[in-house]
Amino acid sequence: MNAHDIESLLESVRRGRLSIPQALERLKHLPFEDLGFAKIDHHRALRQGYAEVVFGRGKTPQQVAQIVRRMLRPKASRQNILVTRADAKILAAVRRVSRAAKFYPLSGVIAIRRSSVISGKGTILVVSAGTSDIPVAEEALVTAEMMGSRAAAIYDVGVAGLHRLLEYREQLTKARVIICVAGMEGALPSVVAGLVGVPVIAVPTSTGYGASFGGLTALLAMLNSCASNVSVVNIDNGFGAGCVASCINRL
Repeated sequence: MNAHDIESLLESVRRGRLSIPQALERLKHLPFEDLGFAKIDHHRALRQGYAEVVFGRGKTPQQVAQIVRRMLRPKASRQNILVTRADAKILAAVRRVSRAAKFYPLSGVIAIRRSSVISGKGTILVVSAGTSDIPVAEEALVTAEMMGSRAAAIYDVGVAGLHRLLEYREQLTKARVIICVAGMEGALPSVVAGLVGVPVIAVPTSTGYGASFGGLTALLAMLNSCASNVSVVNIDNGFGAGCVASCINRL
């Protein structure tokens, strides 16, 4: 539940459309619901503006499906539901719970849209250095959209061919927040940040040959960026970047 859901619930009680016992039934699982293997934070949307996100990896398909089922129970809730790092088995289990579940195979994200409300003030632009970085970039893009922002993407514009990036100069300058995803030597965020006056969230990826050390080289390069408007999230953390970008975009 978010603030709007609580207001609607109280208004229904005030107008007599909902009895107090019925309202209590809807509220009784707040602030969290204990499933034994997981404690669902139903208050997350009220505190932070978006529902708890389910990390699929390491959970059984049945566990993920049960969490999603309980999150879907408040029929009046307008909160979108997001599952990250899912696979085909998790998808099959979730689709038995909700036919509205949409799967993004590159990133392994499952999205159940229950709201199209835009709370962000501008556009979040996701930029990837190479095609191999798209799975992480897609996770960031879908996360930003599901958290109420307009988002767009530009793929394969890395420093090996800067003329490709400069083709999108106007689009870069119109973004309110930029998420920049790169592996290998991780140079792209510094270049992008030097062209714009908005926050650039750098996402290092594990893409690269041996000396990239699974993304550590890109991570250290981004942390040492000479561009002062760059901040960095963890390796392959497209979700984290999308979440932070959405928070900035709502300010």
